[in-house]
Parts: sequence; structure tokens; C-alpha cells
Amino acid sequence: MPIYHKLGKIPAKKHTQFEKPKGGLFYEELFGTIGFDGMSSLLYHHHRPTQIKEILGGVDITPKIAIEKSVQSRKLIGFNIQPTEDYLASRIILLANKDVHIGLAAPTKSLTHYFYKNADADELLFIHRGSGKLRTQLGNIHFEYGDYLIIPRGMIYQIEFDTTDNRILFAESFHPIYTPKRYRNHFGQMEEHSPFCERDYKLPYELETHDETGDFLIKIKKQNTLHTTVYVAHPFDVVGWDGYNFPWGFSIHNFEPITGRIHQPPPVHQTFQTDAFVVCSFCPRLYDYHPKAIPAPYNHSNIDSDEMIYYVDGDFMSRNDIAQGHITLHPGGIPHGPHPGAMERSIGKKETQELAVMIDTFRPLMLTEDALKIDDGKYFKSWL
Repeated sequence: MPIYHKLGKIPAKKHTQFEKPKGGLFYEELFGTIGFDGMSSLLYHHHRPTQIKEILGGVDITPKIAIEKSVQSRKLIGFNIQPTEDYLASRIILLANKDVHIGLAAPTKSLTHYFYKNADADELLFIHRGSGKLRTQLGNIHFEYGDYLIIPRGMIYQIEFDTTDNRILFAESFHPIYTPKRYRNHFGQMEEHSPFCERDYKLPYELETHDETGDFLIKIKKQNTLHTTVYVAHPFDVVGWDGYNFPWGFSIHNFEPITGRIHQPPPVHQTFQTDAFVVCSFCPRLYDYHPKAIPAPYNHSNIDSDEMIYYVDGDFMSRNDIAQGHITLHPGGIPHGPHPGAMERSIGKKETQELAVMIDTFRPLMLTEDALKIDDGKYFKSWL
């Protein structure tokens, strides 16, 4: 996320004395990644961020893998994930490998009675249903249907929902999440051919600063264990910060598809990247305009990656019997392509209104026990 941002009050020069109005000093914290080599921000706290009063224990939340090795294509009925009140309890991991955990959540209540920190992974939340406010140490972001939220690892946050009907696709990435390198110049600025730009970002805009002490419950995910800790000071005690490492959002509705005379490959839809997977956004767009164009995608021999697609809205033109909330998984090693009749149906069509999120991983994805509970069991035969 190579863009500079700041909120609140900060001293003129970093690593220098920053005095409180009533005496004493604010406490500086470097919030950085990849040691001291990655992107970072400097935070200024009312209280030392190191004050932990109690560690109440941990709960093992390792995903239970049901199928480790497979070439079977799958269709998961995502809306069969049952709504759950607690935000963390509602997060169900369905697909996993050493690089990323992918799942769905249907929380019915806001996370307000404790704070959460993922110390292992950057989090990508895609809001399929619902709206509300992401509250973090570094400011708040309003979100709504179609928003991606990127929450860097180590960020303490809460999340408020406006309604009880909320559906979220999430990915926990053990590698930093960036915008695609192909769309950035060597300064980090999005180039003119990019399908989105910095104006489209949802940046933290509302810095909450609490100068409070007491018992503040923070749940920390570390090594597939959820640790419960008690902090002495309110974690949202930052008076100001600046830098490059912070939560941000982007609406899928602001992605401007790249089209051509003939069918364009999936990389033109790329929205985010890591060293281990990419995320693409399939959005409403005009179809290919060569007089003999076939708008449906050609068959693709999936050799190097697993492809997961989450279907959001509209008619996905290359698939039969697909609905909102479905997830398809096409493993590496076998080809996949349009369903019978889809290629023919696409000829002569001028546009599509499909909306979907694709995650392509460079390592195979394993299926959890929870994934098998919502698997239709027959999708791999749907090309016969």
C-alpha cells in the first residue's frame, strides 16, 4: 500500500520529544513490517503500548483439514454458513494452505465488547452484505456492500455493523497484501493504465483517541491460537500518526475493467497481490468487440495454481447453476472452462453484469471439515 497518510497531531521530526499539553511525553511506537525494511507508520500514544496486565490463556483454533490432496472441483454453498452473533466465532475457514486461510463469516452483532488483533496475517475482508464502520487504532473507515477492507497484521480493531444481515468473504494472508506491481511505477504510484487509482482508496478518516486506563480485553491470534489478554490502557489512545502501514478500503464498484477486441485473460482483473496468491475482481463490463469474438473464457489448463471464485451478484456467464454466495474451487492439475452451452450463449452478447472475487493461489488449497459440510458433492461432473 505505497501511499503516505497521516491523522491527528505529530511532532515536526520523528524520534524526538513530543510533549503532552499537561506535562510528560507521548509514547512513540514504530508499527512496521518485514523487520525494519517494509512499510511502517509511527504512532504516538497517551500510554505505553507495552502494558499488559494479564494473559488469560489461549484456545487452539487450527483449521481442521478434511482433504489435503485433491484434483476434484468443488462448489460450496456459502450462504449455508449459519449466522452467528460473535464476530470471531462467525469466521469459518473453508480453504487453507501455508500462505492463506480463506473463509466466510455471517456475524449478526458488532464486535464492541473486546478488541481483536491478528498477529499472524494481513486480513482482507470483502463485504458482500451489510454496512458499518471498521474502528482501528489508526482511524475509522465506513464500509458497505462491495468494499474490500485491508487490515495489516498487528492492527487492533473492532467492527460495527448497521444490521444483523452481514456476509463477509475473508482471507488471512501470511504474506503482505499489496496493489499489483504491474500497475505501479518505480515510485509506487498507480500508473495511467491501472484499472483503479489512489483516488478510489478509502483511507482512515476519523481518529478516536481515548485517554483511559482500566481493563481492556484484547484477543490476539498467533500461531492458530486465540490468546486473551488484558491491557492497562485503551488501545485506541493514539493522538497522531503518519506513514505507509495502515488499514484501508477499496470498493469493487470502483474497479474499471480492461476490455479488448478478443477475450482478455484473468490477470487484467487483478486487484491485489502477494508473493503467494493474487486477488481479481470480475465486474460489470462490455464484452469483446471483434466480429467473431467469443466472450466466454476459453478452457484453461490449471497447472500452476488453484482457482477459487466467490460469486457476488449477477449472472456469471461461464457457469451454469451458480448463485450468490457460491464458491467454486478448480484445483491445479486439471483443466477447467465454460460449462456446456455457456460458450454458445455468450456469442453476440454485448455486456455482462457479473460480480465476483477470485483468489488464485500458487500452492494447493486444502479443504476443511467445514467446507465439506457445504459442498454440493457433484460439481466436478457438471461439464459432462
